Amino acid sequence: MKHLIKHVTRYQYSTPASYTIQTLRLTPRADDHQRALRWQITAPGPLTEQVDAYGNITHTLTVTQPHSEIEIRVTGQIEIDPLAQGVVRGDDSHLPLQAYCVPTPLTQCDDNIRQLGAAAAPGGIRTPHDLLALAGAICDRVTYEPGYTDVTTAASQVLALGHGVCQDHTHLFLACVRGMNMPARYVSGYHYANVEDDVASSHAWADVWLPDHGWVSVDITNRMLASDGHCRLAAARDYDSASPVRGVRTGGGEESMTITVQVQRARQQ
Repeated sequence: MKHLIKHVTRYQYSTPASYTIQTLRLTPRADDHQRALRWQITAPGPLTEQVDAYGNITHTLTVTQPHSEIEIRVTGQIEIDPLAQGVVRGDDSHLPLQAYCVPTPLTQCDDNIRQLGAAAAPGGIRTPHDLLALAGAICDRVTYEPGYTDVTTAASQVLALGHGVCQDHTHLFLACVRGMNMPARYVSGYHYANVEDDVASSHAWADVWLPDHGWVSVDITNRMLASDGHCRLAAARDYDSASPVRGVRTGGGEESMTITVQVQRARQQ
């Protein structure tokens, strides 16, 4: 499946900032099943490209002149092949699997989370079906509803609140899986859902390493295995290390941010 993607992130400041540096994870990963046919990032400063330890293509943006706003535009087309049972081939991470077993502040496991995982998968997680069972149990406990959480909300808080969005579902899922001492990672990207208006948006889901399958990608929020409707930008240990844009600045006063994303299926010629 081919997708056309437009993604605009705009930061505005109440007073001019004198310096900003940001890490952009806005380029599709070089996984075997997806290929960027064309891809362009436009930003108000030089971009330095590198590949991080997780295998993500990153760009460092540096703005050294006084500025009251930053606008980052992404446009491109990507071709994505279906994934058989959610299995992702051609992983380019140089980290050992054990690195994805380590909890982070956003994915700490506690007794309530262990109970949730044990109830959803009493025999442990061995197959893609077990992953879907856990995803369903999480969605049953945490209703999708924006406004209750933010990027700092940890998995235990998400479970207690009972409301959240895709990144919250993913962090809780990672906490459950890592609580079973299994490697799992956070994935950020875009999802085309074949909805009536033919448009989708940015999204988050997870990969889990199953010994008999390798990395299996599961969309917790949509209770499905990822496939050709999922464009992968970054995979890492949690949102903090896989977020599309992350940085620091000097000055600027109060900050406001707006994001618009459009993902459309490319029409066949």
